[in-house]
Amino acid sequence: MSSDWKVYTKTGDKGTTALIGGTRVPKYHQRIEAYGTVDELNSYIGLIRDSVSNQSVKEELLEIQDRLFTLESLLATDPKAIIGKKLPKIEQDNVTYLEKAIDKMNEDIPELNSFVLPGGNIVSSHCHVARCICRRSERIVVQLAEEFEVDPFCRQYLNRLSDYLFVLARKIIYDNGDQEIAWNPRV
Repeated sequence: MSSDWKVYTKTGDKGTTALIGGTRVPKYHQRIEAYGTVDELNSYIGLIRDSVSNQSVKEELLEIQDRLFTLESLLATDPKAIIGKKLPKIEQDNVTYLEKAIDKMNEDIPELNSFVLPGGNIVSSHCHVARCICRRSERIVVQLAEEFEVDPFCRQYLNRLSDYLFVLARKIIYDNGDQEIAWNPRV
């Protein structure tokens, strides 16, 4: 790495940032909020990946983090700009990957008969926090799509990822011999 390379550019000091394609927008723009929240989710999934011991789960989470970077790049791109390079995409196969992982985890855990309170152990709790960040990301992307062009697989991927994180939280509880806490509504 060159000694003159710097992480700071100072171009955002006045409250704007550039989308892929060069368009400058305010840092509070919906597109920035969308990919920033997905980035928060991606970072949290990194924490979960560093907390689990199961190698296949670590590999799944690494794949998910890669796909989230792709999703972030799609959200960070001005759809009207002419981009000189090809960007990766989220595709049906990526959604199917999550569905297969969910189905496989569900084979090893009891059927869900009630709502469960988030928790059970520290890693499961982190999965629930990530699930909530994922749902927030999805809400922001759905809102963004009402006004701007957004690849529909971005929404679908986030929706399925929140399901994956919920099932992963349950699997981690059962794999560790911990207990889920059923929510019993007081009626």
